[in-house]
Formats: sequence, structure tokens, C-alpha cells
Amino acid sequence: MTRLSVNVNKVALLRNTRTIGIPSVTRAAQICIDSGAYGITVHPRPDQRHVRPSDVYELSALVSDVEFNIEGNPFETGYLEIVRSVKPTQCTLVPDTPDAFTSDHGWDLSKDGDRLKPIIQELKALGSRVSLFMDYDSDEIPRAALVGADRIELYTEPYADAFREEEDLEAVFEGYAGAAAIAQDAGLGVNAGHDLNLENLGRFCSIPGVLEVSIGHALIGEALEMGLANTVKAYLDILAKT
Repeated sequence: MTRLSVNVNKVALLRNTRTIGIPSVTRAAQICIDSGAYGITVHPRPDQRHVRPSDVYELSALVSDVEFNIEGNPFETGYLEIVRSVKPTQCTLVPDTPDAFTSDHGWDLSKDGDRLKPIIQELKALGSRVSLFMDYDSDEIPRAALVGADRIELYTEPYADAFREEEDLEAVFEGYAGAAAIAQDAGLGVNAGHDLNLENLGRFCSIPGVLEVSIGHALIGEALEMGLANTVKAYLDILAKT
């Protein structure tokens, strides 16, 4: 069964529009954990428009019995300081610039691989698993293993777009299945995330060997209609059937 890690960034985004601490990021994370989520994901961006460093430190105590996945660009200010202190279960490294609207592409390892290698070594020495955000059509997926990563996270927006628009879905899906197989042949675990939702998740997770999905935006949006606990359980029901 593919595991679910809930990204609580959008809870923080709503909280940050006021100064009264509502909704609570830690409370939302606890509801997700109590509802069966395998882990909690955060992406503390340098501009602090979503989860802030203080949230990460508060969550680190709460998530001691589940996986804590911290996303971020290790070349930008603040990320390494946070993970050195928290020592999360997993560090998912993404190539976002500080002004990025959202994560929208994977690593170019021919350009950044040499810089990433010592950082990956340090993070693994801290006891964290390291996953690299990668495009499904990149020919550099095996190189992720060569720079020391344990896993890749396949960037799934192209799949979500194809699913929604019903255009080239089969070809795109087969591309993701092929990318997962290439990663596994290179000794890498496979995670996935970005724009996965209750409609498209089941098909995607029929790809063999997908270990974990990180879902935030859609899950929080669906929770406005269904309730957070019910939404987490709905995702888990889909994963249990794949």
C-alpha cells in the first residue's frame, strides 16, 4: 500500500492571513495523524508565506511517531539550518527559487548534482532519508542514485493535467510508469506528489512500487467540503485498493 503524507502548508497559508493562530497547523497535523496518515509534510519557504520555521519546530515534537518530511531547496537560506536542528525522517530536496509560485520542475542533476552530493551526504549522516524532486521525462533519474539520494519524488502535475484534460493520458501515464521502473532499477525508492487528488490518485498509484504520495493543496481543498478527518480516510481507502 502506498503511504500518505499530508502536506499542511495550505493550513498555514490560511492561518497567516490573520494573527490569531486559526486554523492551527499542529491541530490539523494531529487530525491527519489520528485519521491514519503515515506522515506529515511541510515546505518552509524563505518568504514564510506558508509554514514558518516555528511551525516546523512545533511539529517536530508532535510527529515523533510518524514520518516527518521537510521539503525545500538546500541552496536557499534557512533550509539546512532547520533540518540540522529537527533531523526529519525524510528531506525532499526541490530546486525552487525563493519567488517560485509553487514547485514546478525537478532537478537538473547535470548542473546541480555535484553541489547536491555533499549536502545529501550530510543529511544522511543526520539520519534523514533523502529524496530528490524529479521530472518523469528526465533522462537523469539514475543519476539521483549516483549523487547519493535514497529516493526520488516524481513531479506529478503533468499527469494531473493529462488526467483532467483527458489528453494523452495513456502516454503520460506510461511515461510515469517507465520513470518509476527506471528509478527502481537504479536502486531508488519512488515517491510522488503535486496535484494528486481523490479523482486521479487511484490510477496513478496502480504504478508498481510507489512508496509514498505527498498531498496538500487538493486534500485541504476537499476537506472544506468533507471535513479533514473524512478526507484523509477517503485517500487512505483509495490507497488500500491499489
